[in-house]
Amino acid sequence: MLQGLAMCGVCGNRMTVRYHYRDTRPIPDYVCQKNGIEHGEPLCQTINGEQIDKAIGELLVQTMTPMALDIALAVQQEVHSRIDEVDRLRLRQVERARYEADLAQRRYMHVDPANRLVADALEAEWNGKLRVLNETQEEYERLRRRDNLNIGDAQQARIMALAADFPRLWQDPQTPDREKKRMIRLMLEDVTLIKRDEITVHVRFRGGAVKSFSRPLPLSAPFLRKTPAEVVREVDQLLERHTETEIAAILNEKGLRSGTGQAFTPMTVLNIRRNYGLQDRFQRLRTTGLLTIEELASRLSLAPSVVKDWRDRGLLKAHRYNDKGQCLYEPPPENLPGKFKRKLSWLVANGTSPGSVKGVQYEA
Repeated sequence: MLQGLAMCGVCGNRMTVRYHYRDTRPIPDYVCQKNGIEHGEPLCQTINGEQIDKAIGELLVQTMTPMALDIALAVQQEVHSRIDEVDRLRLRQVERARYEADLAQRRYMHVDPANRLVADALEAEWNGKLRVLNETQEEYERLRRRDNLNIGDAQQARIMALAADFPRLWQDPQTPDREKKRMIRLMLEDVTLIKRDEITVHVRFRGGAVKSFSRPLPLSAPFLRKTPAEVVREVDQLLERHTETEIAAILNEKGLRSGTGQAFTPMTVLNIRRNYGLQDRFQRLRTTGLLTIEELASRLSLAPSVVKDWRDRGLLKAHRYNDKGQCLYEPPPENLPGKFKRKLSWLVANGTSPGSVKGVQYEA
């Protein structure tokens, strides 16, 4: 935004602008590199321009009202000067075409009439140059009439309206950056930047007025990409009942986003859990006394496959702890209901999986 206006407050050189991208948005960096280019010295200072540009915009909106008339006149003056410059360039083209037509005429007038072949060729050249001259003259007159129309009363009224309605125009997202840069160059002489413990900005308006303000140093890129604290708390709570895939779906449904502004994936949730030292679902379930399939199979004197089968039939209560479908199991009650205990004893004694016994009902 301050291209060509930013000055280094340390060495007094003009600063250049570089751009980096954050989520497809171009972010300016103001760099003092003249001494580095000319003498191989380190960069004097580099300043992230995002908050500087925002502050300059706010300052212009605040100070625009008393300056509205002066800005409108400056815009009109610039329009007139640009039109005059373009008009001079077009007039030179007309003069060049007229010179070439006159030169072709002189050549034709000096030819020997007896040499008809040369005379015909020179006459055709002269006629061609006259056509070019007429076309150039007509185009010049047409464009001049159009330019005079553009700077008439209607155009002046529009310029005045733009100056009076500057805040709306500046804050309109449809206003391109190139137009904002033009407005800034009309209003400001230069902007001096000094980076110390904070960034000090001295804004010099055309006419000599100076405004100064300070801004804190911008946050580092890792901090800007840090996962919001509320998202970390939400993940911590959801881990009590859900797996990573389920948590990602819940967060996306709530409209939350990661530190980089992206939708959540199971891997994103996994990285948050690891980076912030959150207990995984397996550890949380283990602290409540749940058993692994091997532990439960050993306690019931069953094969793990039988435990899975009984789980699927609802005889054992299980809790999934990951997206692979692996589970931890609630211990069976100490006093099993008589009917369930008799069936369990019969199956264990016969070494038979319930799934292979027809007609057996598994009732609690």
